[in-house]
This record gives sequence, C-alpha cells and structure tokens, in this order.
Amino acid sequence: MPGYRPRGKCEFAKLQSDALQTMLPPMVQNRLYAGRQLRQLREARNLRQSDFAAQLGISASYLSQIEHDDRPLTPALLDRLQKLFPLEWEEVAADAGDRRAAALREAAADPLFAAAPLPPEQIERAALQQPQFADQFVALHAAYRRAGQRLQIIDEALTGGIAEGSRLPWEEVRDWFHDAGNYVDSIDRAAEALAEQLRGKAPSPAIETIERRLRDALGISIVYQQTQALRDFDATMRHLVIDPSQPAESRRFQLAHQLAALALAREIAAVVEASPLRTAAARQLLHVGLANYAAGAVLMPYAPFRASARAVRHDIDRLRLEYGVSFEQACHRLSTLQRPGARGIPMFFCRVDMAGNITKRHSATRLQFARFGGACPLWIVHEAVAIPDRILFQLAETPDGLRYVSMAKGLVKPSGSYARAPRRYAVALGCEAQYAGDFVYADGVDVAAPQAATRIGLSCRICPRDDCDQRAFPPSDRPILVDPDRRDVVPYRIG
Repeated sequence: MPGYRPRGKCEFAKLQSDALQTMLPPMVQNRLYAGRQLRQLREARNLRQSDFAAQLGISASYLSQIEHDDRPLTPALLDRLQKLFPLEWEEVAADAGDRRAAALREAAADPLFAAAPLPPEQIERAALQQPQFADQFVALHAAYRRAGQRLQIIDEALTGGIAEGSRLPWEEVRDWFHDAGNYVDSIDRAAEALAEQLRGKAPSPAIETIERRLRDALGISIVYQQTQALRDFDATMRHLVIDPSQPAESRRFQLAHQLAALALAREIAAVVEASPLRTAAARQLLHVGLANYAAGAVLMPYAPFRASARAVRHDIDRLRLEYGVSFEQACHRLSTLQRPGARGIPMFFCRVDMAGNITKRHSATRLQFARFGGACPLWIVHEAVAIPDRILFQLAETPDGLRYVSMAKGLVKPSGSYARAPRRYAVALGCEAQYAGDFVYADGVDVAAPQAATRIGLSCRICPRDDCDQRAFPPSDRPILVDPDRRDVVPYRIG
C-alpha cells in the first residue's frame, strides 16, 4: 500500500495512547514524556539502567519504556526525580511546561507541612485542575517566607538597640540585593552579551582584550601605578589608574568593573532609578554594587559558567582556574545563578572577617543570615578565618530541621606593602543537603545520618536551642532561670 510503513509493537502502543488522550479530560491529557531527558541524565552520571531504576524505585524494564517515551512519568516518579535531581528536573519541567507543578511541589516540601505532607498525586492534580489556586498557594508560601525574614530583621534590630527605620545606606543596599535574589536580569544579560563580544573562544575575556576595549572603544588611558586606591578613575580626563600590587585576577576585575560601569551605564542607571532606596549615598552604593555585579557577569558569563559549574560539581578551584578569577569571585558568582528557567543550585554565600562580622552575605536558600550581631559560633566559617588556604566542610542543621552542606576557606589579601597589614577573612558557600550530589565538597558524607550534622542557629538572640554550650546570651523572647547553687557551662537555664 503506498505510504504504508510497518509499525513496531511499542510504536503502535504509543499511537493508541496518544489517540486515547484526545478523549480524556485535561488532567489525564497533560502527561509528561521525558525519555530523552532521563536518558541524558542517566548517561551523564554513567549509570546503567538497572542502577538508575533502583534509585528511582522502579524496574529496569519500566525505566526502558519511559526512556523510549512509551510510558509517561507518574506524579510519584516526578516527585522522586525532583528530590534526587532538583537541577536537572527543573530543566525537564521547563521543557514540558510543568513549572507550576514544580513550584507547587517545592512550596509543599517546606518543613512547615512536614506533619501532614501532601501526596504527589494531589499536588499534581491541584496544579492541573486548579491552576489559579496553585499559583496563589505558591505566592502565599513565598509571602510567608518573606514575612518570616522581615520579622527576624525587626526582632534583631529591636534586641540590638537599632531602630528599624535607621538602616545605614550599606545595609539598605545589602538588603536590596537580598530582596532581588542576588540576580539582576537586565544587567546579567547585557553583561553576558558584552562578554560574548570580548571572549572569543575562551571561557572569559582576557585582560588584554578588556584593556583594548577601554582604550579603543571608550577612549580611556590606563596606567598601572601603586597608590592608596585599588582603582582610581578620572571621568573628566578619561584616565584610569590601577594598583599593580593586586593579584592578577583582582586587576582584571577592576578593569572589568570600569568597562561595565561605562559600557552598561544605561542599564545600571535604569535599575538604580527604579530602586526604592531613600538616600543619595545608598543609590551611589547600589550603582557601585551593580557595576561589580556586571563585572562578575562579564568575567563569568552566565550560560557557560553555569555549565562549567555543573560539569565540575561546583569545584571552586577548577572554576577559578578556568575563568581566571579569584576564589571569592567564583563563590560570589555561583550565588547569583538564579536566572528563571536556567537556575543553578540555590546557594548561600558570605564573607566573615577576623572579628566574626559578616561583611558580605546572600542566600538563595531558606538559610538567612543575622543582620545584627554575630553569626552562630558553631558555624565552620569562624574556624576557617584562622586557617588560611585550607578548605573546611560542614554538614549543619538549623532549628527548623533543614540540613545544609557548606565549605569555608580562609583567605589573605596582600596589601602590596609591609606598612599595610594584609586583609584576612573567610568565605563560605553552601546549599541545602538535597543538592549534596552536585556539591563536590560533600563527597563521602552521609547527609541523612541522624548524628552527622552540627546543630547551628542564626544568632544567639533568636536561636531557640536551649541546650547549646556555645550560647553567648539567651534568646530575646524567653525568660532565663538562674540557680545560685548550680553552675553549668551556661550560667542560666532558658525558661
């Protein structure tokens, strides 16, 4: 028969299934076939079908049918995939138009609902049958988290003797970046486009290329001369002075900052103008912060850097060498990979000085840093400050029951002169334990072991733990009981 082609058994079964779906209600029609994505995921991890099927809790034959798109993914299997491979699942969900269900599953996984978790089938049904309700539930959960963070800020401010309305400009800008998720789409994309013009086939633009763009396209004269400033630009004379005593990656970052500040001036000004910052000082600081953000995005363009990070499982030293950036710059950039539809692992990042002050902080996770006062003394970052150039690892559990894997490293920035002391601090980078498989520093650690995690808090003023021997002072919302005839490690009991 002309045009006839014999069809195999599996292909015929799929044709039957596709024909049947046209007669089914919308909830049943919206089945997810993701065989290609699952096969790529398995092959990327060098897993046999039998091993991958065992992880998913299904048979190898069932997995084979799914990989050939003969069977769709069930809600229970979708839930299992999202928990085991959260980053890869997001891309599958984006391809399949299933972002609503993925967002609903993420919100429903909050420890707030641990006592009565929703079955995956109910979550899937709600996303399909009640899309408006699902969207409102996700929005309400996000508002709940923001409200909790806001109450925490107010509580810390009041107990620390700081009026809520008296934030310093630096704190205003720091909170602005936090509220923005530490990702600024318009600037990130513009910086990525600029990097594409400069880097050629290299992962990152070379310092000579950046210098040439500044000189030839923008008319900037560049001089390397040791001064008190790391970077000094005279806008009237179009003259840029860079301190040569800085490490090579720092010099390149200063050049990238100046290039971004000039080449992306319109994009930066638009974001500053739209911000709710109240003072001129805060707006100027935001301008500087956005230029720094753009410089990082030029040196570590979003798409290639995200791909590299995933390929090396977020090994900072390998990323640092590949892109010619510092350890801190690579850590900071990893915390900004939150582009919708192409997210990286949600990370928290901070920098702590020798006195325990948090001088940089951002969290795309549910872990939030103290705004006032010191951080938890049990956190590994404090030990890292005293041990330069050594990476420390910690599995920690917060009072809400969430577990985090983090690494910390002490760093020393040279001053270029015996007369000026070097700067010492530590940086910390981490993520929720569910992403441990993509975080090279967590290798060999059983993140689910009951006694494996260090029990940390955010700060002593708001930490509810009443059995901590490292407590500096009691929580602000609970009374203390003092027994003059008894002395424990902490000289009071919490009521």
